[in-house]
Amino acid sequence: MEQARIFIAILLSFLVFFVWEMFFGAHEAVRPPVAQPAGQAETSTGKPSPENPVEQAGSRTAQTTPADMSGAAATAQPALAPAARTIRVETPYYRLVIDERGGTVRSVELRKYRQSVGKDAPAYRLVGEDLAGGTLQLTLSPGDAEVAQAVFNADTQKDNIVVDQGPQSLVLTHWRSDGIGIEKRFTFRPDSYLIDLDVTLKNNGTKVSNPQLRLALLQQEEHHKGRSYGFSGPSVLLDDHLSQIDLDDIEDQNLLEGKVGWIAIQDRYFLSALVPPPVAEATVQLAHQDAVIQNALVLPAETLAPGQARTYTYRVFFGPKRGEVLKTYGLELERAVHFGMFDFIAKPCLWFMNWIYGFIPNYGIAIIILTILTKVLLWPLGNKSYKSMSEMRRMQPLMAEIREKYKNDKKKMNEEMMNLYRVYKVNPLGGCLPMLVQLPVFFALYRMLYEAIELRHAPFFGWINDLSAPDRLFSFDFSIPLMEPPYGIPVLTIIMGATMFLQQKMTPTPGDPTQAKMMTFMPLIFTFIFINFSSGLVLYWLVNNLASIAQQYYVYKKA
Repeated sequence: MEQARIFIAILLSFLVFFVWEMFFGAHEAVRPPVAQPAGQAETSTGKPSPENPVEQAGSRTAQTTPADMSGAAATAQPALAPAARTIRVETPYYRLVIDERGGTVRSVELRKYRQSVGKDAPAYRLVGEDLAGGTLQLTLSPGDAEVAQAVFNADTQKDNIVVDQGPQSLVLTHWRSDGIGIEKRFTFRPDSYLIDLDVTLKNNGTKVSNPQLRLALLQQEEHHKGRSYGFSGPSVLLDDHLSQIDLDDIEDQNLLEGKVGWIAIQDRYFLSALVPPPVAEATVQLAHQDAVIQNALVLPAETLAPGQARTYTYRVFFGPKRGEVLKTYGLELERAVHFGMFDFIAKPCLWFMNWIYGFIPNYGIAIIILTILTKVLLWPLGNKSYKSMSEMRRMQPLMAEIREKYKNDKKKMNEEMMNLYRVYKVNPLGGCLPMLVQLPVFFALYRMLYEAIELRHAPFFGWINDLSAPDRLFSFDFSIPLMEPPYGIPVLTIIMGATMFLQQKMTPTPGDPTQAKMMTFMPLIFTFIFINFSSGLVLYWLVNNLASIAQQYYVYKKA
């Protein structure tokens, strides 16, 4: 039966989609790498950018030396200190540690998010202290090696800085042996995840210098391990186009060039991002080695005459991939929240789910309402599909007779089947084509519910205390085949499988025994696939199945 073949094809398309997302992910194609020799990052030389206020990502030039880099401090050129301090900075949003060695950020903890569901669980660590060298590593060519291991002297004797009243700055300064001074000024605010980073270069030597500034984000690979049903890795807003580079592709696509809006390293829920000064062209260097991901921005080399200083203003973000938060900064960071090819459908669904949550503060109920509303909007398509299936069910006895009568003549059998369709005015594809139209909606909701940070550690009811994790009733000390830890009874998934089985029983049975067996095993296959999915996804699929069963029953009864 042609309808059965199409129906099986639709189910198999779901299966292929899930398997593909599980092992490969659906990422946007990255732009081709710049054809440059390996290990080099040559960029065009540009003129100093016009002055911009601190509130906007920009670059400004100045002929006067900053106060912290003038006078005796500028001429003394002290030797590298043998030891370096670490300074802890705490705001209501995060805790981070800055190391004088290299002037880098050694660790970042997000105070409003936890490692696990428990109230006593530690704060989520976005950057771990075991990351060699930390993140926001600055190098300045020529002379990269000296800067990477240099000690940047902090302008404070405090080891702990609490930012809870207003903006506070921390200035770290290093002078190279050739008279080039580097100042890193961090400005923290108590009400924002965003950090200002002003990098000032001062030429206190006697020769013209052409420094090239490189600033790199780094993150441990552990944040990106395991099966991924969405995107996780480095991303770049390049020439107003979002490029997401899979970890397996970095070796072949490690250099990009163009107008850079921002660079980032993102996982399922969180984001480290760097917004550069506005330059016409910049180079992005990607690396993945020793279990560390690196996304670096290299600005064009610029002439720095003796006595001249130039300041580059960056913006740094360590925080959640939450669109409404990222959008407030006006830096297009919200574009990092991307749900694949059906993003244009997923984004409105996310907005509506959050809108429901504003009235009913339970994301499980919000998912149920969103699923039902989606089903209502697609009700006409569903009616058309189930009406066609109902007509096919009534024709089953006649079709069985034709198959039996012409079982040895396939050509004649197909001719008689087509005659039967014409007599009863039935389209054999009528039950499946409306379902194909609904597939983009299903895929968009699937991706959105997997990556929406709103569902992270969001409780529903009973044993489902985290809609971003698989549902498990009880906790077993032994492993279960095909199940990822934690081990327990996937109650919601089992119920979902049962609804798929019931829905399959309501669907016209294919005449081909092979197709009939495939239809029988499909609910079981999907149950095993969903066993490790987040409970929010399973809840959506369960409610959608129940709504489909109700609609199908209504149409069949009415017919």
